[in-house]
Amino acid sequence: MQRLQAFKYELKPDGGQQRNLRRYAGSCRFVYNKALALQQANHEAGEKFIGYVAMAKHLTAWRNGEETPWLKNAPVHPLQHALKDLEKAYKNFFAKRADFPRFKRKGSGDSFRYPDPKQIKLDQGNNRIFLPKLGWIRYRNSREALGELRNVTVSGKSGKWYISIQTQREVEQSVSTTATGAECSRSIGIDLGIARFATFSDGSYIAPLNSFKIQQAKLAKYQRRMTHKQKFSNNWKKAKAKVQKTHTQIANARSDFLHKATTTISQNHAVVFVEDLQVRNMSKSAAGTAENPGTNVAAKSGLNKAILDQGWGEFRRQLDYKTAWNGGMLFVVPPHHTSQTCPCCGHVSAANRQTQARFACVECGYENHADVVGAINVKERGHRLLACGDVALRLSMKQESTEVSQLILS
Repeated sequence: MQRLQAFKYELKPDGGQQRNLRRYAGSCRFVYNKALALQQANHEAGEKFIGYVAMAKHLTAWRNGEETPWLKNAPVHPLQHALKDLEKAYKNFFAKRADFPRFKRKGSGDSFRYPDPKQIKLDQGNNRIFLPKLGWIRYRNSREALGELRNVTVSGKSGKWYISIQTQREVEQSVSTTATGAECSRSIGIDLGIARFATFSDGSYIAPLNSFKIQQAKLAKYQRRMTHKQKFSNNWKKAKAKVQKTHTQIANARSDFLHKATTTISQNHAVVFVEDLQVRNMSKSAAGTAENPGTNVAAKSGLNKAILDQGWGEFRRQLDYKTAWNGGMLFVVPPHHTSQTCPCCGHVSAANRQTQARFACVECGYENHADVVGAINVKERGHRLLACGDVALRLSMKQESTEVSQLILS
């Protein structure tokens, strides 16, 4: 079994290398934006979409032109990969997996990739890596990168630079220790929520972290200070650095929380069922328009923040590949009425869920926590799909969409 895995480290560049990192990231951003502007102008003129091969010829002209001679100083492969990123963004848009490509701005998502492993040298014993036109750069070697090096992505965030080393290695196919007949004992249904981040069908649950909510007051204070400074002044830059640092702390805390939760679940359960939640639709604004203003806008805005603070999409993505690594399977099931259906008699009614947390069936009198009921129904719905041989939805984050796969039980 071939396993692709990324190992991320913090870089420790010197002054000259930091300047070059900023320059190369800026060059890739310039090429991306210039190609996007060319695509838009080409579309307005009624011409066909410009593919990568044709766009690469434009890149050669830009590097050799008199207007942008500084592009020659940047490594060519990252510039070419910026064009591939744009083409991929357009394909995702045409497939309705993402919004229309937008122009990149300085300081937001600065990154570039070295796709050719032949040009990269990794010296883990001395905590350094060689990158074209950057030379040997030291990095904080927190763990060993396993496997054969495939590519390296350099990214900048909050004044620091990082490398993500993607490797490929052969590993033994993990097989779950659960027997086919005992599948139900190792399967689990998960109901995702806000009051409880994840509630399991066995009655246990994971409390939410709410990293944004914890740091929200601190972040608002720094943002107010930033607005009171003269834009682009030294004091404004210092205030902006504090805002960026707070955002990084929020993201890091959420990522750590999700990694620990998904690792525990994938190691303890062979089959995992989750709801196919459409987070984008659930977190849409209720503001409306000037002609048709929305209602309860403030309450819906707070709910949207709470939903996005949980990181449900990233939770599913991590759970997908971690269950596969451990020989398990992850399936998504339709989420409709999971918390309004009685798991005892099957009666479906909105009156069954009398409050946010309390479930009481109006038909048979069954009572339980509403989130536990939802998790039980998710698990039962998943087992019905498996038992009947129906088409189940399996996560595929490589394509950033759900794929349909036929499940055949041996």
